[in-house]
Amino acid sequence: MKLSGPWLERPATQAVCVMLVEAGYQAWFVGGCVRNALINAPVDDIDICTDARPETVMELAQKAGLKPVPTGIEHGTITVVSGGIGHEVTTFRRDVETFGRHAVVAFADTMDDDAARRDFTMNALYADRSGVIADPLGGLPDLKAGHVRFIGDPYQRIQEDYLRILRFFRFTAWYGNPDLGIDPDGLAACAELSDGILKLAAERLGAEMRKLLTAAEPTRAVAAMAQSGVLMQVLPGADATALGPLVHLEAEAGLAPDPMLRLASLGNCEAATRLRLSKAEARALAELRDSATEGAPAHEIGYRLGAERGLQAMILRAALMGVPMTDGPAVAKSAAAKFPVKAVDLMPAYQGAQLGLRLKQLEKRWIEAQFSLTREELLNSPE
Repeated sequence: MKLSGPWLERPATQAVCVMLVEAGYQAWFVGGCVRNALINAPVDDIDICTDARPETVMELAQKAGLKPVPTGIEHGTITVVSGGIGHEVTTFRRDVETFGRHAVVAFADTMDDDAARRDFTMNALYADRSGVIADPLGGLPDLKAGHVRFIGDPYQRIQEDYLRILRFFRFTAWYGNPDLGIDPDGLAACAELSDGILKLAAERLGAEMRKLLTAAEPTRAVAAMAQSGVLMQVLPGADATALGPLVHLEAEAGLAPDPMLRLASLGNCEAATRLRLSKAEARALAELRDSATEGAPAHEIGYRLGAERGLQAMILRAALMGVPMTDGPAVAKSAAAKFPVKAVDLMPAYQGAQLGLRLKQLEKRWIEAQFSLTREELLNSPE
C-alpha cells in the first residue's frame, strides 16, 4: 500500500529523506503524518525516524545545506529545517527503563524496536519517501476500523507514561469508530491506573484536554472518562451530562468546536488551575460560565458579549438546563446595539465618580427597555 499527498512530494521534505538515504541510512515517515494521510486528514507535523545517530543527522544536514536544530538531541531528535519547514528527525529508540513520564532510552537500529515503544498501533505506521507503507504491528487494520488500541500490554504502556491515559481518550474522540465501542482492555487499564494522572504536570493535562475537546464529537470519549474515574482525576467535580447537548446545539448553530465552551459545560471544576489555562482562556471560561448561569436575559448577554460569545453563552445555558436554544436571534440583534449616551453628554452636570455612576444607571435603564429608549429620553430621565 502506498500513500501520497502534497506534503510527501514536497521537494523540501524529500530533501531531508534524500540526505539520509544517500548516506546509507534509513528514512521513514512515522506517526501522525502517516496516520492522517491514510485517512485523508490534514497533515501538519512531519516526523521522520532513522537509524542514523543524532550527531550524524546534524552532520548530514549541514553538508546538505539544511539547518539542523538540536531541539531534543538527548532523546535522539534533531529538527531539520528545509525550505523553511521543520522536520523532526529522530533516531530509532527502545526503552530501557521507564518512570511514568520519564524514560531511559537507548538508540536502536530497527523499526521493530522503535515501533514497540510507541503508544497505539495506529501510531506505529511508517512510510518510506515514496509512500510505501510498513506496518510492523498491525496498525493499519486498526486505523481503518477506528480501533484505538494500545501496543502490547495496556498496563505497561500506561505505566511508561501516564499521559497515555488522556491520549487514549483523545484518540478515541478523534479517530475512534463510534459503532465499534471503546477498546475494553485499554479502558480497563486507564481506569485502574487513573491515579497516575496526579503525577502529571498541569500544562500536560491542559494540552491534552484542549485537543480532546476540539474533536468534532468528544461526547463518547468524555463520558467514558467520567465512567472510568479518569475525569474525576483530571477535573474533580466535573459533570459530563451537558456536553452532548452542547455539542449538538453548537453544531446546529454552525459554530466551530470551542474547547473553552465545552470545558464550561463540565461545571465549575477549577479547570483554570487544574489545566493551567492562560489568562485569556480562564477569562473566557469564567465569562461563559457566569453569563450562562446568572440569569441575565439574552438581549443583555448579546449586547455585553457580542454576537459569537453571546450565542455561545446561550447555547451553554440551554445545554445546562436541558432545553432547546431559542435565543439566537435576540443575541444577534442585541450585539449590534450601540448605547446612545456618551460621557460628554452628561458633563458638566456630572463629574468624576458621579459621571460613571450616571452612565451605568442610564445604560442599565436602556438595556432593560431592550434598547428602545432614545438618547433624549435617557438624558431627560430622572435619577
